[in-house]
Amino acid sequence: MMFFRPEAKAALWQWREVLVGAGLALIGIWLIVGPGLLLSVPGWALILAGVALAVVGVQRARFRGAGDGPGAVQVDEGQIAYFGPLTGGVVALNALERLSLDATLRPPHWRLDAPEQDAVLIPVNAAGSDALFDAFATLPGLKTERMLRELRSDRNHAVVIWERSPLRPAHALLH
Repeated sequence: MMFFRPEAKAALWQWREVLVGAGLALIGIWLIVGPGLLLSVPGWALILAGVALAVVGVQRARFRGAGDGPGAVQVDEGQIAYFGPLTGGVVALNALERLSLDATLRPPHWRLDAPEQDAVLIPVNAAGSDALFDAFATLPGLKTERMLRELRSDRNHAVVIWERSPLRPAHALLH
């Protein structure tokens, strides 16, 4: 017997890290206020851990899609693999030269460019695409907030999110 509608369950699951972080912070507050000074140090530690988990959880929830798009994504041992109905490919994170978000395609696609191989195009709503957040976070110098802002924008063009070695002059802006 289901107590939650599937839509409500999906919404709670999308924000799971935020909910756990809030729970940890509430337990920390209870430890500080309730028993007194004896448990205040662990209480403050739980509050800090809860807030940190909630901040990361908000970023992850903003990144997650429905996961009902074409194909499947797998991130394993520093490699991103996409298995789609028409295309696919594998790219190693340490070989990645450029990460772009191409909003001209429907649905928008992540474009992963590596030297000496074809670009790998991954729909943002592919099954398992939430694992890309952690993979992209390992890229040196990636601005997570900018990536999330571009993911939710209504622009209809391709945007370079990250480059290992920029192919443009330092004074030229990307957009």
